[in-house]
Amino acid sequence: MTLQFVYTQQDFITEVCRSSDKMAPPPTVFDSAVRAGWTDRMEKGLFRYHLSALETRVLPGFQDVHVMIFVGFGFLMTFLKRYSFGGVGFNFLIAAFGLQWALLMQGWFHHLGDDGKISINVYSMINADFCVAGCLIAYGALLGKVSPVQLMVLTLFGVTLFAVEEYIILNLIYAKDAGGSMVIHTFGAYYGLAISWMLYRPNLDQSSRLQGSVYHSDVFAMIGTLFLWMFWPSFNSAITEHGDGQHRAAINTYLSLASTVLTAVAVSSVFQKHGKLDMVHIQNSTLAGGVAVGTAAEFMLMPYGSLIVGFCCGILSTLGYIYITPFLEKYLKIQDTCGIHNLHAMPGVIGGIVGAITAAAASESVYGTEGIKLFKFPPAQQGGHQAGALCVALCFGIGGGILVGAILRLPIWGDPADDNCFDDESYWEVPEEEENIPPVMQYNNHMRNKDVCVSALFMGQQYMISPT
Repeated sequence: MTLQFVYTQQDFITEVCRSSDKMAPPPTVFDSAVRAGWTDRMEKGLFRYHLSALETRVLPGFQDVHVMIFVGFGFLMTFLKRYSFGGVGFNFLIAAFGLQWALLMQGWFHHLGDDGKISINVYSMINADFCVAGCLIAYGALLGKVSPVQLMVLTLFGVTLFAVEEYIILNLIYAKDAGGSMVIHTFGAYYGLAISWMLYRPNLDQSSRLQGSVYHSDVFAMIGTLFLWMFWPSFNSAITEHGDGQHRAAINTYLSLASTVLTAVAVSSVFQKHGKLDMVHIQNSTLAGGVAVGTAAEFMLMPYGSLIVGFCCGILSTLGYIYITPFLEKYLKIQDTCGIHNLHAMPGVIGGIVGAITAAAASESVYGTEGIKLFKFPPAQQGGHQAGALCVALCFGIGGGILVGAILRLPIWGDPADDNCFDDESYWEVPEEEENIPPVMQYNNHMRNKDVCVSALFMGQQYMISPT
């Protein structure tokens, strides 16, 4: 098994031009000798030339998804007052590790050619980022409670399970899931929640002093929210078919996200004291619409349908943070640090249901003769396949999470003690707190002299009005 990298003819021309002493344009440099060199390299199998113009147009989408993985998810996890290093740093670690393993795992299922070579192109890199997203979602439930080694094990098994689950849903069941409501969000969320259930800590309240946020940590987390919110239309449309499908995916996501923001703000204000807003709701619930519209993003959901999906998810996600998260911890022993059940799990299930209903309701009068060919089966049957895909995602997420959680319970991984959770000092060199620095005017000669003059003048006035 070998890796097959994409190296285009234009790349070869650019390389020759850069190594040439003459600043001649490509048509001049690309003579018969260069053509011979290209042919020689092709015959030796040093690279393959199969990059299409379509793949070139996908590059902007890949860039947006890549920013979401490393900046969006990373900064979203910096809300804890003493765990910002772990939030963004471990996100960086497992994403970099996971995408390498994902290229291999997904390559074996999707990109393995007849010659036994795995093709690496823009699409495979996007899918690797999608695969990593599922593990980062799972990390959200375990934030601050696991060691880096446990995160690597979680990612190793998570990527493997994701690749199998994705292959079953997309290539055996033939379900449609452009934005990954089922494949990414439902699987990743229930995978993380099941692991959290297996790793339940009854004495976690010993670290309760560190579970909250401070002003600046919430600001950094909001940066992650904004990056995710802005680039989510690219996330849901990155791998859809170019043309009408991709156009619809971007529009549906755009409208659903906008609707979710208004709803989340309104619900947060209604249920908080004195009508104030809770930053937890603004950071997380405002993204739920992008999750829920993912499966049906490329379908004819219509603008009003996208707005309705965003509206419902804004309500459900915000109420989830208020009522469901405490319920899960108290009665089901699921400690969900980031509240991924409200941001990814419930909206992901809603997305799968919306996708099944939308597919079952499809008709040739709406999609047209060519548009209806988007589905592999007749509409009613396609709806059933969509529902079956949701069940597969749930089974892989919950079952895989229980299995991996049992492995992570072994006392060999160096996880933090109950009273050291949510604290960067367990795994990071943390700088000392800044000392109280005197006001700058004491170090400013001009201001210091001015203070002396003012003091002397004041003392003189006191002396003049003194009765003695």
